[in-house]
Formats: sequence, C-alpha cells, structure tokens
Amino acid sequence: MNSIPWRVQLSIVAAGYVAVLLLTAVLLYSRHLQYVHNAADAVAAGGMWAGGDLILAVFIGCLFCIPTFLLVLVIRQSEAASMRYAQVILGLSFTMPVSLLVLWATAQGNSFLGWFSFYRVLGSPLFIIGLVFSVLLARFPRARRLILYALVAETGTLMTSVVIFFLTASRH
Repeated sequence: MNSIPWRVQLSIVAAGYVAVLLLTAVLLYSRHLQYVHNAADAVAAGGMWAGGDLILAVFIGCLFCIPTFLLVLVIRQSEAASMRYAQVILGLSFTMPVSLLVLWATAQGNSFLGWFSFYRVLGSPLFIIGLVFSVLLARFPRARRLILYALVAETGTLMTSVVIFFLTASRH
C-alpha cells in the first residue's frame, strides 16, 4: 500500500489552514453585518451580543485546532520538521507574557495592540490544550522538551494573569 507523499500531506494541511481562514473571514464579515443591520438590538442587549462574540471566538479557535492537529500528525515523521514546529510554538508561547504586559501597561486600551493582547490572553486556554496534545504526540525528545518549555511558559503566565486579576479585584 502506497502512502501519501510528505509534500502532499503538507499541502493538505496548508489547504486546511486556508479553508479555516476563509471560513473565519466569512463568519466575521457576517457578524459585522449583523451589527450593522441590527445596531439597536446590539445596543439594547450588549451583553448577549458580547456572549455571541465570545462563542464565535472560541469556535474559530477550535477550527484552527483541526489543521494544527493534522500538522502535528504529519510532522511526527521528521525530526527537523518537529524541531521547527517546536521552535515556532516556543516563540508563540512567549507572546503570552508580552501580551499580559501590554494589557497591564495600556489598561485594555482601544488600540490594535490592546485588542490583540486581550484576545491572545483570552485564547491561552485553547493554546494550552494544543500544547498538551503536541507534547503527547511529539516523538523526538528535543522537540518534546521545547514544547514542554512552551507549555510551562504559557501555563505560568496564565496563572500569573489569574492571580493578578484576583489581587486587583480584591483591592477594589
């Protein structure tokens, strides 16, 4: 039985990411149209609309988990690809402390950087779940170690943000 060539597998993963990006664009545009056409409803029931936005954000995050899972399955075969993936994941995990510092410094300002940082912190639990699966599926020790470092950095920063939240909430 012939297996699918590695380049074809990577092309399928890339096509999965493109499909998720296109679906995300369609979903976000349709949500924008809902805000435009139902502006009075959005103002009257802002909390419900914010809840819908949160559900949409979690759904989009879960959609990105599908091609990422396929990517992890494909790169398990190559140590070089696994190391590259682990290095990228480690770099991405260091955006969490930076985002937390930006949120603290800007006090959740309305700038792009403030919004990006807010959603980066909000998406951290999904990122942690992805890191756990990546550690479990990693075959090579060096790649597994780098992913574990990323998991420690991400989890530690998330726990720090929770502690900061409760400390500032208890002061007010």
